[in-house]
Amino acid sequence: MPGKNLDPSSSPRSMLGSELRIARERAGKTQAELDEPLFVSGSFIGQLESGTRRMHLDFARQIDQILNTDGFFARNCGAAAKSKYPDHFAAAAEAEALASAIRDYAPQLIPGLLQTEAYARAVCRAYQPTAPEEVIDELVTNRLARASLLTNPTTPLLWCVFDEAVIRREVGGPEVMADALRHVISLIRSHRIIVQVIPFSAGAHAGMTGLLKLMSFDDAPQLAYVEANGMGQLFDDPATVARHALNYDLLTASALSPRESLAVIESAAKDYEHA
Repeated sequence: MPGKNLDPSSSPRSMLGSELRIARERAGKTQAELDEPLFVSGSFIGQLESGTRRMHLDFARQIDQILNTDGFFARNCGAAAKSKYPDHFAAAAEAEALASAIRDYAPQLIPGLLQTEAYARAVCRAYQPTAPEEVIDELVTNRLARASLLTNPTTPLLWCVFDEAVIRREVGGPEVMADALRHVISLIRSHRIIVQVIPFSAGAHAGMTGLLKLMSFDDAPQLAYVEANGMGQLFDDPATVARHALNYDLLTASALSPRESLAVIESAAKDYEHA
């Protein structure tokens, strides 16, 4: 049985997942056998054990009862749930950090992983016009920290589809937009990311309902995340994820090629520079 409480400073979610695997195997149960009494999908326990999903208190209590772990998981799931991101996005952001491939559809804004500091600040201020400056500073710092994923030259694969509104909506003024698009262009030209643009001329398309993020993992099933203003939901149900994956395929089919998209982004950046 697990003993001491987890150290919140030492990747508590991954540690809790490792302890879950140890406790489950000690109890002689497979992941599927633990899935069944919790009434969760067949991949959920595996995602908890790999650290890609957050363990909520109600599940923790049931796991303690099933595995006879004397309240260990209930005591420690609070530390594993702590996040510097908004509640609706926390699980997606933490899964994103473990993904081997990320596919983003952005309907209105440059994706957070690609934002510059000035662009991120303008976005955060627009959402919270009366917030103290230190609140905005923290939001911007946390958003920019996510971009550390891109310091690895090859992984994760990042493929983004922008609606044309992303490059035409002037966020923060012409200078901020020019710099933000130049940052995206630099990542494209260094072969670090793939970007496609869906032009206004494409008309109706499969992504008009909002943001979509697909995340693939080497050792866990794919996840899908959808978001509206202040709300987000992470899906692991295979049928639901497959439906969102099809939507993403339809978006890439409606978009310009990567080469044509780069030309459109570069043209927009020049327009902002000369504004």
